[in-house]
Amino acid sequence: MTTTLRPTGPEHRGPAGARSRDYEIRVNSRPVGAVRLVAGDRSGLAVGRIAALRVEGPERRRGRATVAALAAEEVLRGWGCRRIEITVPASAHGALRMADGLGYRESSRGMSKRLPRRVPEPPAGSVERSMLPEEFAVWLQRSTERHIRSAVAGGVPEAEASARAAADLRVLLPEGLETPGARFTVLARSGVEVGLLWLSLHGQESVLGLPGGARRTGTAGEDGIGGAVLDIEVAEEHRGRGHGRELMLSAERQCRAAGVGRLALNVSLENLQARGLYESLGYVTARHSFYKTLL
Repeated sequence: MTTTLRPTGPEHRGPAGARSRDYEIRVNSRPVGAVRLVAGDRSGLAVGRIAALRVEGPERRRGRATVAALAAEEVLRGWGCRRIEITVPASAHGALRMADGLGYRESSRGMSKRLPRRVPEPPAGSVERSMLPEEFAVWLQRSTERHIRSAVAGGVPEAEASARAAADLRVLLPEGLETPGARFTVLARSGVEVGLLWLSLHGQESVLGLPGGARRTGTAGEDGIGGAVLDIEVAEEHRGRGHGRELMLSAERQCRAAGVGRLALNVSLENLQARGLYESLGYVTARHSFYKTLL
């Protein structure tokens, strides 16, 4: 039997060369699932995504999804993409195995936590305050450069990493420090500034965060992922003293005060120290992000 992709409608075009299209997965002439492909979002046609891939229950475990994924890669290659990205829920064990078998490399993990009713108060000597405009300008440049370097280290070409960062900023901080839902907190310990936090109460994650890509993660509320840590930074000379934990607890307190019951974040696979901190605080992996270079 032959597994192929068949378009179910016209290709959709968007600004800056963005394009997307939906396909049926067919075995001979019989539909067995669906695929959605997108490209050009934020960084031109060099990056494409398999935004969705579904195979009907009776047709699973027969290699249909694997063949469909390979066919999707060919479509994206024909669109001019040189890199493909996918996101897989942590519970989709079969899809995780397939990604590994097809040569995808994991780049980051999305984690989340249902927040407790009571979050511990800051210890004596800790002071939290809002970031000042002049501090914001310095942080913005430093953070953008840092996360472009991180993306490049993860396999993203520098030009594309810069384009993503610029596009994320337009989406996440259209009004800068005054963007609704954006909370910037500076942490001081015994009068010395030791770190800062960027919290979003609109459920977005960003390459400027820890790092990922701008995306909605839910709606604010008790059952939605309405809060997201986009950046957490501790000065190098003050690391290893629990300040990262304090900043995370600050994020949790701010979410609770805003009526948000769940907090999300995105962490680089290589950042073992941060992953250990989040796991110790009760955050669990919700999804895995992978990439693959199309030769």
